Amino acid sequence: MKKIFAASLLAAGLALGSAAQAAAPSLLNVSYDVMRDFYKDYNAAFQKHWNAEHQESPTIQMSFGGSSKQARSVIDGLPADVITMNMATDINALADNGVLVPMDWVTRLPNNSAPFTSATVFIVRKGNPKALKDWPDLVKEGVEVVVPNPKTSGNGRYTYLSAWGYTLKKGGDETAAKKFVGELFSHVPVLDTGGRGATTTFMTNHIGDVLVTFENEAEMIAREFGRDQFEVVYPSVSAEAEPPVSVVDKVVDKKGTRAVAEEYLKYLWSPEGQEIAANNYLRPRDPAVLAKYTDRFPKVDFLSVEKTFGDWRTVQKTHFNDGGVFDQIYPAK
Repeated sequence: MKKIFAASLLAAGLALGSAAQAAAPSLLNVSYDVMRDFYKDYNAAFQKHWNAEHQESPTIQMSFGGSSKQARSVIDGLPADVITMNMATDINALADNGVLVPMDWVTRLPNNSAPFTSATVFIVRKGNPKALKDWPDLVKEGVEVVVPNPKTSGNGRYTYLSAWGYTLKKGGDETAAKKFVGELFSHVPVLDTGGRGATTTFMTNHIGDVLVTFENEAEMIAREFGRDQFEVVYPSVSAEAEPPVSVVDKVVDKKGTRAVAEEYLKYLWSPEGQEIAANNYLRPRDPAVLAKYTDRFPKVDFLSVEKTFGDWRTVQKTHFNDGGVFDQIYPAK
């Protein structure tokens, strides 16, 4: 009888355990290429945080790719609970196509829903053999530039906007900026769809003299390939990258995951979330955390995209939609 009772208790315990396990929430975060290392660290920290509060450990799945390509996948039905992109245009697309998020999504979290920032840098071969120090150097004869496609990658768009903004800051007009950016992209031998593909082209396939990317990707390259393989150059002007995040309302309301999805994003602004950002070479918003890492974040002459080019919907329509300025200066090859 005791054995039967014990077995019943064990079975009940297993059933309860299975039920609890089944009830643990599951999230899909659709993100962009160069955030793999950050979310590997952050997800583990968030799971621990959520478990301490709710006595359950959520499952967090990740999807990575070129930012705009990822947004397109969500529009086409990929059931993302949260979307963590590297520019607002990609989340605006979710509002404009199927109202997957509300039009005012950017106001729901602090700092325009961007928990950290980043700068554009040049990754050059060891010793910087072609002496590439600023934007005009990239259009020198014989220089090959590796950068992802601005139509599919936020990384590529920030490069485009930084180069355009450089021309304006140096006194050039829109015509001169268009000419310079067109010349820059004439030096691009191949357009990968995302930042990770561009890194592979440059570091593994040894194509190009310079890779233009985010400063946090420079650190990821160092960890993967070694710090003796390249040098990092900060150009004189960089558009300030503000990678935004949002809950995908239509998905979380259907799945019943809104509470955990919202907390997952809010925790990015926590002291722990900001420390993880800094450790992955993303510039934290928290001034106290940023002050601890001044050695790894040089002062940069940041260009505000919205003050320079207008709101993100205007930027997208003018420069990156089909038939926009980028298509005019970089006809299909």
